[in-house]
Amino acid sequence: MRTAVIAFAAAGLFASGSAMAADTGTDMDFLKASRCRGLAQAGTLTPVDAKALDSYVKAAERVRAGYILERARNEEARAKREARDKNHSARLSAELNGACMAYMGGAAPTATASAQSGAPVQN
Repeated sequence: MRTAVIAFAAAGLFASGSAMAADTGTDMDFLKASRCRGLAQAGTLTPVDAKALDSYVKAAERVRAGYILERARNEEARAKREARDKNHSARLSAELNGACMAYMGGAAPTATASAQSGAPVQN
């Protein structure tokens, strides 16, 4: 009986942890969102409202391992450096207003990728 109670408690903890991780996306989503945040904060590209992006990144930070957080800081800093280079501003503005919208409450990531490739977007 005691073993069954422990098993149910462990299953409940595992399920709640999985639900929290699902709400914050994958590590790759977190790294991409961090890059987008760097582009948005650079101030040299097309201005966007990045409040939802900041909220997503802050919520996702709580469940990430230390090495993922370090990588995210590096991605954000690299994006800011790239945004300062005028030769890349058109490409980075397109990224900020395209793929990054998935993390700002815009289109879903798959719809954004289809729109960028020129394929028709199905709703």
